[in-house]
Amino acid sequence: MRLIVLLCAALLSWSAAAAIDTYRFNSVEQEQQYRELTEQLRCPKCQNNSIADSNAIIAADMRTKVYELMMQGQSKQQIIDYMVARYGNFVTYEPPVTPATLILWIGPLLFVLIGGGGGDPAHPSQARRGGGRCILRTGTAAPGGAVARD
Repeated sequence: MRLIVLLCAALLSWSAAAAIDTYRFNSVEQEQQYRELTEQLRCPKCQNNSIADSNAIIAADMRTKVYELMMQGQSKQQIIDYMVARYGNFVTYEPPVTPATLILWIGPLLFVLIGGGGGDPAHPSQARRGGGRCILRTGTAAPGGAVARD
């Protein structure tokens, strides 16, 4: 029985060891640059995980490509540019400001500045101006346009 348990444990641990990426670097600086790059690049599948932290297949492919590009002598910025060209600005945690992203930053501010004053549900704009008739919950109109308060 112990032999069966030992064999099962050995087989299960083999798959865990196979999932670890092993790369040979020419220097410690090169290995450090690889670690920095894989921490800077975001996994397209895992949303907010870096490719270093992700177990997704696409993240493993991206780590391999980073290693290959480094071995070809490409700089850090060239590798980032390659990944952005292939996967889009989403792969960087700090995407550049473009007209599309500018709308995302300015849009909420404009919404608050332009339409922020008339959105108080406790004081409808008609009631503040004294115009219109207020409909009571019973379905009858208040005489003279009086405001019914709950």
